[in-house]
Amino acid sequence: MDVLGLGADPVADDALVCSAKGCRDEAHWGLLWNNPKLHTPERRKVWLACSDHRDHLERFLGARGFWKQTVGVDELERA
Repeated sequence: MDVLGLGADPVADDALVCSAKGCRDEAHWGLLWNNPKLHTPERRKVWLACSDHRDHLERFLGARGFWKQTVGVDELERA
């Protein structure tokens, strides 16, 4: 159930680790994105980011037109 209306895939409580390659730091941010060639317009995939990698991951997704929104991990639905 998407209580906050973000449309984001749920994340596991035990998997709040940064999605940046090689980073194992605790994630504080959820980057919501969507590849319009693969996903319906309302679908939001989630990459997790530590504070050090947030900007890099947002730029990576943004350059491809995928980035939609960044929220704190406390706002993400848990699996």
